[in-house]
Amino acid sequence: MAMLIIKTLDISAKEWFDKVNGNSYFSAQITINYGMKTAKIIYLPFQYGYGDHFRDMAFKKLQELGYITATERISYWRAYQEQNIIARHTKQEKCLKRDVIAWGCE
Repeated sequence: MAMLIIKTLDISAKEWFDKVNGNSYFSAQITINYGMKTAKIIYLPFQYGYGDHFRDMAFKKLQELGYITATERISYWRAYQEQNIIARHTKQEKCLKRDVIAWGCE
């Protein structure tokens, strides 16, 4: 089986802020090759993190699954640039907890 060639990455996250404890949580969906026959969705489940942390965790997941290979420690933006991947990142803030949990599930 040939390895999937990534042309585009669309990483869409939702974030919930726990006002009681002062922590932020997110979940995300990573869409590889959106709109193409080779499209695939990978889910990042509900987890602690704020700001752009979802970008780093998405990159880590892609590495774990073997979609992105790097022989050295490298940032996500540099890896995408070197492999000619068009990457788009979006995050919706102030979501309900139940919506964030659901977003990270298949």
